[in-house]
Amino acid sequence: MSDVAEVEKGYNSEDASITGTQDQGVLERPTGLKGFYYNPYTQVCMLGLVCFMCPGLFNALNGLGGGGQFDLRTSANSNSALYATFAFFSFLAGVMCRLTQGARPTSSSINNKIGSRLTLLIGTAGYALYTGSYLAYNIHPGAGAFVVAAGCICGVSAGLLWTAQGSLMLAYPTEAQKGIFIGIFWAIFNMGAVIGSAVAFGNNYHSTSGAVSNGTYIGFLILNIIGVGIPMLMADPAKMVRSDGTRVLTVRHPSWRTELKGLWIALRTDPMIILLFPMFFASNWFYTWQFNDYNGALFTIRTRGLNSFVYYLAQIFGSLAIGYLLDRERLTRKVRAYTSWVILLVMVFAVHIWAYFYQKNYTRESLLNVPRIDFTSSEYPSRIWLYIFCGLLDAMWQTTVYWMMGAMSNDPAKLAYFTGFYKCMQSAGAAGVWRADGNLIPYMNIFISTWVLLVAGLLCALPMIHMRVKEHTVLADEALARMDDTGHVQPVNVVEKESPRA
Repeated sequence: MSDVAEVEKGYNSEDASITGTQDQGVLERPTGLKGFYYNPYTQVCMLGLVCFMCPGLFNALNGLGGGGQFDLRTSANSNSALYATFAFFSFLAGVMCRLTQGARPTSSSINNKIGSRLTLLIGTAGYALYTGSYLAYNIHPGAGAFVVAAGCICGVSAGLLWTAQGSLMLAYPTEAQKGIFIGIFWAIFNMGAVIGSAVAFGNNYHSTSGAVSNGTYIGFLILNIIGVGIPMLMADPAKMVRSDGTRVLTVRHPSWRTELKGLWIALRTDPMIILLFPMFFASNWFYTWQFNDYNGALFTIRTRGLNSFVYYLAQIFGSLAIGYLLDRERLTRKVRAYTSWVILLVMVFAVHIWAYFYQKNYTRESLLNVPRIDFTSSEYPSRIWLYIFCGLLDAMWQTTVYWMMGAMSNDPAKLAYFTGFYKCMQSAGAAGVWRADGNLIPYMNIFISTWVLLVAGLLCALPMIHMRVKEHTVLADEALARMDDTGHVQPVNVVEKESPRA
């Protein structure tokens, strides 16, 4: 008996109210300004703007190496704390996000009452505190403990933000649009890092110090605060209709017990997601070497800003290019998956073979009394091209991971769990490698571990592509979409009878 059939055993329609299903008939989309506002493209752009203002600028700050500071250890320890709490709370947020999307208010959980927009709002607040902590550290060099504490708090809020973001981004498009929606989001999100890096470069162009100016931090902080309010301007997911006329499924599970059961069902009925865990784990690991051990270690502060600018600009092109490939309807879904896998494998080896010839020539100790490389130096051009390809690889990796999760399900209930798994594993890896960097592990060790983990992640994902990626996602695969308020998984024929398609 299959795992899906097993969880359907014992279902009795008389002892469960069928409130978890949604009418999936083709609906008429609104027109005019209302139609523009409730357009999935508009909402994913607004979602991108939220991440532009907060995690996008966070990336710009970290892309400078050491959060723009001369002493990179404080930033490494703060990021280690951030990703440790991020890992824990992103796992919980997979449940919380499901509870807040279309949930009925009950006394079982306060999250049933706040909605996805407020979840995003809370998720953005930690980024403003994180930026403010670096401003405080710039003014009071003894405030290193505050920077680490702010990292912990930012990790909590980031867990909420990114789980809600992933669920909404993958739920709004049709199956044929998922690649381009991910690409659009990633492009807007990375514009935050592009603009933030450009501002940092301009503000510190004449700087001879190893840290960015107070004005840079203040500018970032103001934009963070603006970003906190944007989620409240977004549409209620329960009112969204996709471009093909189908309503976005919303989740109505009233209790933590049911949600935890749903977590178990998601893993039991779709265990192939576990094969993506190594890709998840590696997906932020490489930032430590790129940001601190390459950009932060080798270049002047103004050049670090320029490097960060082109890195995130490359990400925009990388995400749109791979997103376009992943949505090519002339190719089968499985062919697209294999093609993206091959592209990632080639990029991983090209980037890391290239980088090895730089990394073997320096250590932490050898750089202590060596002048930093400036963009006016003759040795700069080849090094900036490497950083551009690092940005391309990053965007292609993240976009492909999201697309693979989206290829496994259209149900925001399951996607919230999957996104929670993704961010949990991603952050666990990042916490470990940032801590290693804070403990001054040799650059070469961190570099080799990055290379090995990326290759291992791709090899583990290959069986999932072969066995799990299908041309279309069918209702029989969506156990959570057929789950009622009591935790029973309804048989397909019951759901189809209750919710006939037009």
